[in-house]
Amino acid sequence: MKPIDNRVAFGQLVKRLLDGTVALIALLVLLPILVVAALGIKMTSPGPIFYRAKRVGKGGRVFSMLKLRTMRMNSDGVSAITAPDDRRIFGFGLWLRRLKIDELPQFWNILTGDMSLVGPRPEDPKIVERDYNCWMRETLLVAPGVTGPGSVYGYFFGDALLDDADPEGSYARNLLPPKLALERAYLDRAGVLSDFSYILLTAWAIVAHILGREVRLPRADVEGARRWAPQGPYPIART
Repeated sequence: MKPIDNRVAFGQLVKRLLDGTVALIALLVLLPILVVAALGIKMTSPGPIFYRAKRVGKGGRVFSMLKLRTMRMNSDGVSAITAPDDRRIFGFGLWLRRLKIDELPQFWNILTGDMSLVGPRPEDPKIVERDYNCWMRETLLVAPGVTGPGSVYGYFFGDALLDDADPEGSYARNLLPPKLALERAYLDRAGVLSDFSYILLTAWAIVAHILGREVRLPRADVEGARRWAPQGPYPIART
């Protein structure tokens, strides 16, 4: 068992080094976009630029996930889930969300060790406590990611599965099971190459969303996800 443990430890070390290096470079390269976004927030909505969201990370530890603020002030306590036509989001914030620019500050969470580039998307503590079953909690064994299978799935297909009248209930029933099933399946084949493929898929998902194109997920992850949430729905990539 020791050689396997050593390989796992080495793989985790390589992933951590890659995460930190990419996050630092990304923050430097994307700084102009962050500055423009910050100015846009200050000009269009009173309140702070950043929002710290409580999320559950590796091992069930709660941390503060950094985001650009996209909702009006005093929006907390209404719902932990953003509905498709959520009126809490101000105009400029909507564009930040559509382009995923509001997630860019999470590169800082990578540098602090709370998050990884690719991994299960971190959830609100209330949702974890209320809605996670045993196999869902297995996704808490690794560091959460800025992107990953669940992030791509939720970004591109989430609105169709959510109900404005009951965002939290519809999230738990319709979106959470397939989203977490994809993330659980991803854990079985996680590695540098699969991480890189999801970084590329995330970039394509953003472009495809703008162009009105379709995004399909890796067949291996979809087939693995059916073990935990057979019903899906899962858009499968042609291979």
